[in-house]
Amino acid sequence: MSTKRTDSNGYTIIFSIVMVVVVGSLLAFFANFTKDLRVKNDQVKAQIDILSAIGVAADRSNATEMFAQYIKEQKVITGAEVSDDDKAYLIDVKKEMDAAKKGNTQRLPLFVAEKDGKTLYIMPVRGNGLWDAIWGYIALNDDLKSINGVYFDHKAETPGLGANITESFFTEDFKGEYIYDASGNFKGIEISKSNGDPNNKDKSDNQVDAISGATITGNGVGAMINSGIKSYLPYFETLKK
Repeated sequence: MSTKRTDSNGYTIIFSIVMVVVVGSLLAFFANFTKDLRVKNDQVKAQIDILSAIGVAADRSNATEMFAQYIKEQKVITGAEVSDDDKAYLIDVKKEMDAAKKGNTQRLPLFVAEKDGKTLYIMPVRGNGLWDAIWGYIALNDDLKSINGVYFDHKAETPGLGANITESFFTEDFKGEYIYDASGNFKGIEISKSNGDPNNKDKSDNQVDAISGATITGNGVGAMINSGIKSYLPYFETLKK
């Protein structure tokens, strides 16, 4: 009388194949089942981040309502053309930057907000930190020369060091900082270790105090801000006329 063996190589291979198919099917099912929820979460997160740049605290329960309250216009700048687009906040900035590197025209989303009777201009920025990508939003005051507020985030910066770009003690220093020099030339913002202004009282020096031990991340933030704003300068010049 023969016995059925389940420890043969053939059985192991077949069992492994069946398990891979079953697990793969389950993962595909759940990924598809939760797709709409994940997309919605990403949309709400974008709204929360944009509002954070102008100091408006929103959460998932009220983000869409608050976004509609404060964001009065959404624009997309494509070369010399500017169009209105109420879905501009969904534009993937990384993909647009990658497209620009390949010689294609980059779409630049711009958000026009109204807060406390003032018009504010919010733009997304993206760059590289020490370990991986960093990104955020920069809000300019209606003079288009000074910063109203910022929001930063990162993928993998060092906790307690570069990761502190998200903390208020760093982001608050940007408020009121001018991006032009005394002669009216665009200079941007430098994240400085030696600016001699640790309390950031001088808003005309184009500098923000660096985070100790996070030089590379800080340099990345400065480069991200300056390259990001530069992309919008031609359009901002048309608003000044």
